[in-house]
Amino acid sequence: MMAVGLVLRLVLWAQFARQAGVSIGELAWILPAGVVDDLVEGLYLLAPFAVYLALLPDRWYRSPANRAILAAGAVLTLAGLVYLAVSEYYFFEEFDARFNLVAVDYLAYPNEVAGDIWAEYPVVRTLVAASALALAVFMLSRHHFVDRQAAPTQLRHRLPFLGAYGVLLGVVALAFQTDSLALSDNRVANELAANGPSSFFRAFRTLELDYRRHYRTLPDEVALKTLADHLGRGGGRFVNLAGGSLEREFAANPDGLGRLNVVVISSESFGAEFSRLYGGDQDLTPYLDRYAGKGIWFSNVYASGTRTVRGLEAISASFPPIPSVAILRRPGNEDIATWGRVMRDNGYRTSFLYGGFGYFDNMNYFFGENGFETVDRADMPAPRFANIWGMSDQDLFANALDYYDRQHAAGQPFFSIIMTTSNHKPYTFPAGVPGVPEEGGGRAAGVRYADYALGEFLANAERHDWFRDTVFVVVADHGARVYGEAAIPMKSYRIPLLIYAPAHLAPRRVDTITSQIDVAPTVLGLLGLPYRAPFFGQDVLSHPEAPRAVLLSHNHDVALYRDGKLVVLGLDRVASTYAYDQVADRYTPLPPDPALEQLAIAYYQTGFDLFRTHRYQ
Repeated sequence: MMAVGLVLRLVLWAQFARQAGVSIGELAWILPAGVVDDLVEGLYLLAPFAVYLALLPDRWYRSPANRAILAAGAVLTLAGLVYLAVSEYYFFEEFDARFNLVAVDYLAYPNEVAGDIWAEYPVVRTLVAASALALAVFMLSRHHFVDRQAAPTQLRHRLPFLGAYGVLLGVVALAFQTDSLALSDNRVANELAANGPSSFFRAFRTLELDYRRHYRTLPDEVALKTLADHLGRGGGRFVNLAGGSLEREFAANPDGLGRLNVVVISSESFGAEFSRLYGGDQDLTPYLDRYAGKGIWFSNVYASGTRTVRGLEAISASFPPIPSVAILRRPGNEDIATWGRVMRDNGYRTSFLYGGFGYFDNMNYFFGENGFETVDRADMPAPRFANIWGMSDQDLFANALDYYDRQHAAGQPFFSIIMTTSNHKPYTFPAGVPGVPEEGGGRAAGVRYADYALGEFLANAERHDWFRDTVFVVVADHGARVYGEAAIPMKSYRIPLLIYAPAHLAPRRVDTITSQIDVAPTVLGLLGLPYRAPFFGQDVLSHPEAPRAVLLSHNHDVALYRDGKLVVLGLDRVASTYAYDQVADRYTPLPPDPALEQLAIAYYQTGFDLFRTHRYQ
């Protein structure tokens, strides 16, 4: 285990960490720290084996049956360690991290995840190679496993050693945490030093964190006043601050667009880095870029997190990304304040359309329990093309057009969120799309295909009667992947946002910094609809002078960015402040900024409390 851990760290450093600014000199502390982390994890992993050896009768220990058990166990354990190391390599390639909350989340859906892994990664070859290596190591060292010539020992002789093992394990459990040796300001360096299984179990233990137990807090009245002062400058009238609610009332605006249909396209992993409009060096999104010139294009937008559920949480509920799991997957997410509820109060029919099976990430349950009609792959005709994650974006969009035709025929305005799936490993696509191979094209092909399908959908929509009276909102659920040394690598969070309604909106560019939680208030402001809601976001267009803040999350860390400063709140009530240069993507540590830190705490503490006490309504 120690040898595998050492080799893996060196490989991860050579392949990924150097690009994140981890120098070869830092290996001088990373490798020793890794040895300690691996030894500690070894105490946990080998505890059952130690108990087995200590309590086993001596006669049974020397038996042929036990030798066979130990041999098989040794080979399986060694093969498992090697296979796990290869899995960690691919996970690090995607997330610049050891196994974290993403890994835990994915294990809850083995069908999609196992199918994705099988289609995308060399599973069989890795298993064969790991097994062969394990067998070779065992054959070279098999004489160490059972020494039949050793003197017999009695249980009373073995128990003191087991007791010492237990004491050591207890001391380690109380005094040593997974991140105890995280000594660097570089997140990737700390991930290198960490132990993969230990990081996974830590994520599992903290899947639904109680904010108040683990993060910095404020007196309730201070948090509420801080947030009310901040949000109040973005319009609306608070109607129940005395009751601890952030609910604001917005009057109808006669100059708004009125009760137009609204279609929100949440595009999987559609990071801004792929668009030339956002500074990308590849022309991967020509259709998005073209339509951006025909609508309201937002040039400075950030996602709330790194998972689809985080994006849907922010877009549909204008809710901050409280640590550590999104409200879509938390108990008690029924009948909360959502964009859909506001639209239904204004006479709309609301729906959520998903190209996969909506049980994934609890999406159907969340939207269904909040008044949306849910339509997923099981409710649609057999697609022309599908993979493990769902039907192709083209199939999904074709079904959406038919669905909206039926909604339009019913005579009510409709509000709908579409969640795509194609821009995701294993990156397989229908045949015949220019520049996109059917399979094997990787992320670039995924972005090209997602962009092509989006352009095709908007072009086809023009031929439908409801098109003229529809506002299209195009936004990513999150960026393509997490990379960078910072605790919150903000460049990974930049996403496109476009509002398109050519019959009603003149083209323009908006440079105001914007978060996903601002999407609902901004579109509602454009429509001019009256509503009451406790949304945490702001109307970017109606109140550009209001103070702006972007909320972000990564694994257990949450953050707030405003006016060039980033405050990161972490476990164990840690807070750090940085100056962030967007152009250079550079972070500079700063002394604490009490006012900014207070605002960050107010957002996350209040969000957590309102949701936990069922007051986000």
